[in-house]
Amino acid sequence: MIIKKIGIVSRCDHEDALEMVRNIVEHFNSKVEIAITPKTAEPLNLHDVEITPVEKMREKDVELLISVGGDGTVLRNIARMEDPLPILGINMGTLGFLVDVNPSEAIETIEKVLKGFKYSERSRLSVNLNGEKIPPATNEVVLTTARPAKILTFRITIDDRKVEDIRADGVVIATPTGSTAYAMSAGGPIIDPNVNATLIVPLAPFKLSSRPWVVPAESLIKVEMIIPEKEAALVVDGQYTHNIQENDVVTLTMSNFPARFVETSASGFYERVESKLR
Repeated sequence: MIIKKIGIVSRCDHEDALEMVRNIVEHFNSKVEIAITPKTAEPLNLHDVEITPVEKMREKDVELLISVGGDGTVLRNIARMEDPLPILGINMGTLGFLVDVNPSEAIETIEKVLKGFKYSERSRLSVNLNGEKIPPATNEVVLTTARPAKILTFRITIDDRKVEDIRADGVVIATPTGSTAYAMSAGGPIIDPNVNATLIVPLAPFKLSSRPWVVPAESLIKVEMIIPEKEAALVVDGQYTHNIQENDVVTLTMSNFPARFVETSASGFYERVESKLR
């Protein structure tokens, strides 16, 4: 399967990332159709390529999205797509669990990918706040205190069965992809992305008995803040923040549309974890 049309999105506050976009456009503009997001195209003053928001790229027949930046760039743009396109991440950030390709290998890797590629699917979390749908999470949803040194109490319910009331600084609900992010720093286990599960990790819990839970991904998880006169923040993938208060209810379950990541090397999940965390 030869790729006919690609999309490009980049972080716009990083000169090296923008220069990488320019190099990709110059190298591939005669070989494949290219669509670029408006914010990426603007600082580059590009006028000879299609300008398309990432939300519209699938309907414009884009087959592959190239993300130039770090994990944050990938997460922001996956959240904007209801049914995410396969993503190839060029790592212009730091650690980069979701961006595998180094800048020096970018052009060569894209050349290979345009001849056909495989991708892996990663589950996302569908998120509702008081019944209102908000952007889904590829990594995690965090409920955390909005006032330092103020402990919160959360009631956790799974499939309408109460699990426990957690007194803590907050709680992380993570996908297997997000198990190597905030959840891991909070003491949660690393979960292979092939495991169909969701991870619940208390943040600095008051009781030593409050431990992480691994539950089936299809579970309907409800998190309710039950102590009055406390304020908290709900943060999706470190990108989207909503204020929550007493009796607000957050519900989460597996999204119908997974994230998709282009496979660029023979190394698997375990090798990636070992290389990134050593």
